[in-house]
Amino acid sequence: MAKVLVTGSEGFIGSHLADALVCQGHTVRAFVLYNSFGSHGWLEQIEKNKRSGLDVFMGDVRDPSGVREAMKGCEAVLHLAALIGIPYSYHSPDTYVDTNIKGTLNILQAARDLDVKRVIHTSTSEVYGTAQMVPIREDHPLQGQSPYSATKIGADQLALSFHRSFGLPVVILRPFNTYGPRQSARAVIPTIITQILKGKKEISLGSLHPTRDLVYVEDTVAGFIEALADRQIEGEVIQLGTGHEISIGNLAQLIADLMEVKIKIHSADERVRPERSEVDRLVADPAKAERLLKWKPEHSGMEGLKKGLRKTIDWFRQPQNLRHYEKDHYII
Repeated sequence: MAKVLVTGSEGFIGSHLADALVCQGHTVRAFVLYNSFGSHGWLEQIEKNKRSGLDVFMGDVRDPSGVREAMKGCEAVLHLAALIGIPYSYHSPDTYVDTNIKGTLNILQAARDLDVKRVIHTSTSEVYGTAQMVPIREDHPLQGQSPYSATKIGADQLALSFHRSFGLPVVILRPFNTYGPRQSARAVIPTIITQILKGKKEISLGSLHPTRDLVYVEDTVAGFIEALADRQIEGEVIQLGTGHEISIGNLAQLIADLMEVKIKIHSADERVRPERSEVDRLVADPAKAERLLKWKPEHSGMEGLKKGLRKTIDWFRQPQNLRHYEKDHYII
């Protein structure tokens, strides 16, 4: 089994991915953002016997020398480290350029110099902006409707340029809206669940009309692992989505129904994106992922969504998990 570097391993998707890779027998170097607390983020939720199989490296993707040191001896890199909060990108776009674009450049340069066999770069469905045609295929036009999405477009194109210019074996995975245990409260599903668990009868959200294609985290992780397999997919952009969409308003009501509570939904001005920045509709065509990766999400369609939401709700209901979400104010 390959030795792999996972950047952003302390985060939501990254921690689930690191866990799954260890379970499959991979040697995992988990790149964690340096902090003075010595915290390994969500990696600390992984069972102790599995954590012992992680080689944790604390650094910063914005530092090229640290990235190079972390990558030594690794055959593959799964690059998930990024700033992802869209509201904060309106506030501090410089930091998104530094992390999402320059950080990706550091990964690519080191991978090229160290002759890494596969670089899997993580994109986002936000790069499409509001769907101009549905379902969205990988050749859909790209449109940066927020500083966040603009930097992800830049990072994607930089990764592809290294494949075209230098033959770097890059694969771009483009997950649609991933959800599940450990997700940040900045995301809509944890926002809804945690407000309900705290007894609120009126739930504050942003715009209610946009639709999203929701992918349970186990399915997203399965897509990454399939992309590690020995397939001729270098230079490909492959999206991970279910082909099923639901509006934010209907999603909130569905979660309330699953939790057996009655709620009112309030669209709070502070949570609404600028009008021309809102992405109104996202729904994937998963055909390419099925063809190239043999990937089919287990949590698809309405029943699959309910299954994934129940797992997510059950995780949040555990007091030791909910305590990570105790803040009772909106964080951009």
